[in-house]
Amino acid sequence: MLLDDILVHNQKFVEDKVYAQYETDKFPSKKAVILTCMDARLLELLPKAVNLKNGDAKIIQNAGAMLVDTSDSAMKSILVAIHALKGEEVFVIGHKDCGMHHLHGSDMLEQISKQGGDVETYLRQSSSEDIANTWFDGFNSVEESVESSASLIANHPLLPKQVPVHALVIDPATGELTVIRNGYEKTN
Repeated sequence: MLLDDILVHNQKFVEDKVYAQYETDKFPSKKAVILTCMDARLLELLPKAVNLKNGDAKIIQNAGAMLVDTSDSAMKSILVAIHALKGEEVFVIGHKDCGMHHLHGSDMLEQISKQGGDVETYLRQSSSEDIANTWFDGFNSVEESVESSASLIANHPLLPKQVPVHALVIDPATGELTVIRNGYEKTN
């Protein structure tokens, strides 16, 4: 079982004091706040591709590096990172070959139902069936998606105007970055 394997490894990790090489404080030393995708290929690749080590950045991950609402929980995390944890720049980093590309909410709800999820209760509890059916919607273009998320962040009323917000796309095969929005060039 995976949990048992994790706990055995963790016990040895702590006993051998391996954690010492990762010690840092809660403030990001490079003052970077990154919103990126939860894709497993980015776990080690992204920090290496952008020259980050433990403690350099606040990294927020969700499906597709997507923000769709100013009250999104990822937006809350970004604002906390800026206002309480000394972050000074925001990077939205999506990636090629993302699972959110062309994902349709109705298809996702059908898959959830097939796997035993109670979609009927979810739809009844939602404020609107249209919203419920589109909640899982992905995007058609990763470039447009990261630009949209970056724009939402940059224009958020609680984000200080001097905070640059960048949008990039990383290739999960090579780590190559493409700049979609340079936050130093104040375009909203």
